[in-house]
Amino acid sequence: MSQNDTLLYLINYLRSENSRYADIEIPDAEPERFRLYRSLVNIRPAAPAPEEYYKAEDEYLRCAAAGKGITDIAELTPREPHIYLWRGDITTLKCGAIVNAANSGMTGCYSPCHSCIDNCIHTFAGTRLRLECDRIMREQGHPEPTGTAKLTPAYDLPCEYIIHTVGPIVQGALTDRHCRLLRSCYESCLAIAAEHNVGSIAFCCISTGVFGFPQQEAAEIAVDAVRAYLKKNTLDVIFNVFSQADLNIYDALL
Repeated sequence: MSQNDTLLYLINYLRSENSRYADIEIPDAEPERFRLYRSLVNIRPAAPAPEEYYKAEDEYLRCAAAGKGITDIAELTPREPHIYLWRGDITTLKCGAIVNAANSGMTGCYSPCHSCIDNCIHTFAGTRLRLECDRIMREQGHPEPTGTAKLTPAYDLPCEYIIHTVGPIVQGALTDRHCRLLRSCYESCLAIAAEHNVGSIAFCCISTGVFGFPQQEAAEIAVDAVRAYLKKNTLDVIFNVFSQADLNIYDALL
């Protein structure tokens, strides 16, 4: 099947799960068709699907990732020993693990086509990621505390693992507690990477989006935490940025 035909199969399966979606019109063009698929995936609760669906999802998402262009950490040049700076789409990065800035529910963003990194990672990793995160949270029995981390497979992403961490939410003035919790996010991610023998990790700019952490201060904490860790440990660390503003901040710090 072509990519567009595979996408049509995925949409029809997702529509069949809920009778409320039966009358949704399916666009002909692939970009609009993908937006519909993504919306259905985003609002879908954690639930298993048939192997046929997973096979089609794997085929579609892995081909889509290749189409966007995959960047291998081996192609990057370090700015400092074991520290890299890269601007791009973290879902196209081939490395040991990428870090997801999650919320305390840990099962992804349920807002259709939202631009947050949590939504992007869950969309392009595939529906098994939400199912696995839901399993972890059910076993845990309570929301994920701020500053801790969990590791899952990456499924259809080119990296091996995803490390999920919940950053602090800053409303009003930045406090010492906010800073300690953000540092804990980085330390927890580094620790769980070492625990699972992950050779490289890519950090997004944790808490600096809708969570409101000031970008400059967040980057200073991130760089300091990583440098402190690397004094006693060996791990390749990528600071992944998306905006020019964040690139400028990290460029000045490294």
